[in-house]
Amino acid sequence: MSFEHRALQVAFTAPRSASFAEFLATVAPTALPSMQVGHDQALQAPHGTTIVALRGDFGAVMAGDRRATMGNVIAQRDIEKVFAADEHSLIGIAGTAGIAIELVRLFQVELEHYEKIEGVPLSLDGKANRLASLLRGNLGLAMQGLSVVPLFAGYDIDRQRGRIFSYDVTGGRYEEHDFYAVGSGSFFARGSLKKLYRPDADTDLAIDTALEALYDAADDDSATAGPDMARRIFPIVGIATEEGVRMLGSVEVEARVAPLVARRMTRPNGPFAGTSEGRSNP
Repeated sequence: MSFEHRALQVAFTAPRSASFAEFLATVAPTALPSMQVGHDQALQAPHGTTIVALRGDFGAVMAGDRRATMGNVIAQRDIEKVFAADEHSLIGIAGTAGIAIELVRLFQVELEHYEKIEGVPLSLDGKANRLASLLRGNLGLAMQGLSVVPLFAGYDIDRQRGRIFSYDVTGGRYEEHDFYAVGSGSFFARGSLKKLYRPDADTDLAIDTALEALYDAADDDSATAGPDMARRIFPIVGIATEEGVRMLGSVEVEARVAPLVARRMTRPNGPFAGTSEGRSNP
């Protein structure tokens, strides 16, 4: 048995906290997302753009566009920015794409590791706090322009409703009311959500509202992609309810996007606020 193998075996059996990130920092610190990018890559790193989330008694819906940009260039057209964090929560990413995806993977393992060590899952507040601590570990890179700004949402089993948490680059955690958006198109998406959000929305209406908000963001923000009907590239949508997290398939999203695009052909600026199901007649 090699020295490295013996050392790793000892590290696994040594008493420590239930945090996988702390374990990784001790055993293999170079595997942390904050160590994955060199200092000279800040200007060439692709960036993810817009994520929106809505909550209600049913749970929470999160959706993200598919574009990653690098300056004025489209770096990728079909990047995924919304992920299942665990059985009852979702995480969306905006900012430096490579670091953000590594952060999501670490967060997913962190939640799974805690449940295996402690025998019970973290509360939704506990999950939100763990994500904040991971972000603080990336502060050095954030100061160099390689920032990550996630959006976290899920179904709170104790409160029996959806909740949304936003963050800043220093790891500050803030609970949002009803809806929120992050990324370059967030200003326009939040404007859309303000007029279309309904507190009594069910899952179907919440999904349609999120897709409308992403469409409005793409209409005014060049870094946010709208539905690409020619390439059949559509937003990623996830739902967190009491039954668990479900990621919508591309066929299901296309079935919702197609009538949305058709409605925009007659009303490019979108539906009127307060109309039935958030939609307007032409």
